Amino acid sequence: MAHSHTPEAHAKIRRDHAQETAEDYVEAVADLVAERGTCRVVDLAERFGVSHVTTLRVVKRLVSEDLLKTEPRKPIELTSAGKKLAAACAQRHEAVYRFLRKLGVSKRVAALDAEGIEHHLSKPTLKAMRAFTAG
Repeated sequence: MAHSHTPEAHAKIRRDHAQETAEDYVEAVADLVAERGTCRVVDLAERFGVSHVTTLRVVKRLVSEDLLKTEPRKPIELTSAGKKLAAACAQRHEAVYRFLRKLGVSKRVAALDAEGIEHHLSKPTLKAMRAFTAG
């Protein structure tokens, strides 16, 4: 298999990873607000098993991308763009989970695998998964 070790390939990987992180964070904020009524940096750090500083950096980036809003010592909230992204991620996650379950994958494994797979699907693949589980 040919490997592409170009600056462009590495830049794409970094962009994809940044988008995956954004999706995970907005989805987590939505989940925490739904579960607890509020979301704080400490909640996200705990959920992802990362440091407070790492979480602050990500939150700051997502605020600058207009996905989250917060102020020092205040809860984290989703912007309208963040809510839209979180809803799309949740729907994509559920579609992948249902697909894996229909294939016979256990609930536990399907939940874990869906978390990773959901970020890397093309629209045609996601559409095919939804069609497969609808029938």
